[in-house]
Amino acid sequence: MLLTLFIVTGLIATTFLFLQQSPFGSNPSATRLERIKRSPYYRDGAFQNLEKTEVMSENTSYLGMMRDFINKDKDNVPPKPLPSVRTDLKALPDEKPTIVWFGHSSYLIKSQGTTILVDPVFSGYASPVSFFGKAYAGSNVYSVEDMPTIDLLILSHDHYDHLDYETITKLIPKVKKFYTALGVGAHLERWGVPADRIVEFDWWESHHVATDLDLTAVPARHFSGRSLTRGKTLWTAFVMKIHGYSLYLGGDSGYGKHFKTIGDQYGPFDLAILECGQYGKDWPNIHMFPEEVATAAQDLRAKTVLPVHWAKFSLANHAWTDPIERFTKRATEQKLDFTTPMIGEPVVVEAQYPKSRWWVY
Repeated sequence: MLLTLFIVTGLIATTFLFLQQSPFGSNPSATRLERIKRSPYYRDGAFQNLEKTEVMSENTSYLGMMRDFINKDKDNVPPKPLPSVRTDLKALPDEKPTIVWFGHSSYLIKSQGTTILVDPVFSGYASPVSFFGKAYAGSNVYSVEDMPTIDLLILSHDHYDHLDYETITKLIPKVKKFYTALGVGAHLERWGVPADRIVEFDWWESHHVATDLDLTAVPARHFSGRSLTRGKTLWTAFVMKIHGYSLYLGGDSGYGKHFKTIGDQYGPFDLAILECGQYGKDWPNIHMFPEEVATAAQDLRAKTVLPVHWAKFSLANHAWTDPIERFTKRATEQKLDFTTPMIGEPVVVEAQYPKSRWWVY
């Protein structure tokens, strides 16, 4: 009896300590929560999408999801380590905006002396625990130590594959300012980021960052949350006007009417960085299917597309190359320009668009 009590007490204590760990972050409170409550997109205690958006489709069954997970595509993960390019990020040419992708949705942008890092995840996994959502072999070749000083660190939302506790805490000394969606600053402050280094956006809000550099938060069709509670923080995409160029930084989004609205208001875009992967028939509204990515790019009036949100983690059941194969097929049919760099291979806006089928190796 005493042994059982000891074990149960130990489990309760361990669970309590686990739930108190920083990777889960914090819900917004005090003045941050008061600002959130004033947002027109916050209703009934949670942020809302512009269109009705169910996270899971109405006919989804958990039994069916489990069956699909067990029977997921045999090529769900790469058969061998991914190839990559080793680039010295601290000596990256930057006459024009230059992008280096690190797999999934992490990438660095450098332009005329300004360095921007987006949704960095360098811990090797996309979850609060190291044994789930592991990065593919060969995909985690860049680390915090490889990063130069960061002028802007941009975070689209608080899901683990975009906001990584281990990466953020290591990056804090290197980052001058954090730019993110309403509420996400609560996580950052808990992790040690000073409040005066955090800028939070509601949709359609803009911030003049520096000469020839403006950032605007625009709607996405998704959700948020690092626990069972959803919608306490906002999810967003960003429009970046930088040194005479227009970039669309997509974050996560299902397809919707917002793409055309953004394209009409802020387009055309020299480059649109759009999520393309981790989709499924059971959650069709929160991630785009590859063919929808091409349609969204046309709505945005994007001159060129860089498809991301693939090639690092398998968070859905499809083959790991399915997103890029389907997207490039549709984009080619529609005469939509795109670039498909290897991890670490520089993309230079209007000057250097790698387009090899490197995933066939």
